[in-house]
Amino acid sequence: MPVQRLKSGNTLSVARWLLGKMIMRCRSDGTVSQHMITEVEAYDGENDRASHASRGRTARTEVMYREGGIWYVYLCYGVHEMLNLVTGPADYPAAILIRGIAGINGPGRLTKALEIDRRLNGTAAAPQSGLWIEDHGLYIAPRFILAAPRIGVGYAGPIWAGKPWRLQLDAKALRG
Repeated sequence: MPVQRLKSGNTLSVARWLLGKMIMRCRSDGTVSQHMITEVEAYDGENDRASHASRGRTARTEVMYREGGIWYVYLCYGVHEMLNLVTGPADYPAAILIRGIAGINGPGRLTKALEIDRRLNGTAAAPQSGLWIEDHGLYIAPRFILAAPRIGVGYAGPIWAGKPWRLQLDAKALRG
């Protein structure tokens, strides 16, 4: 796992890089599963009105202000856990929501399938936490990355809600 890449401070670049990477999950019984990341959504800094950090540092967002390479897991609508990878340098709140993996679309479904909850909040994206990213060498050409507005952030206003910061693999990228 290239930890330096996760700490780059360039959130959109890391978001693109994450597509096609493997999210690895070690479960309590010791089994390890791997799942290709197929969809992500970037949130970059306090000026990003769609970001949780747009209201500044709070108990909830404190983890976003830590150095990249850790997980930010929060409860959405009191129902779904959401998995984010913190990517900014220390004191710059940036994170990428992992929205989809191969065969599972939707961040709530993803966390349920991988048994992810807030116990992982603030832990390193490393094998020791039981959840990490691996690069298995799959190159995704830019033409196979689809960009679209983020989902569920209408409250941020049309400019911020309309940012094409939701990135998804085009199905053609996986065909040989």
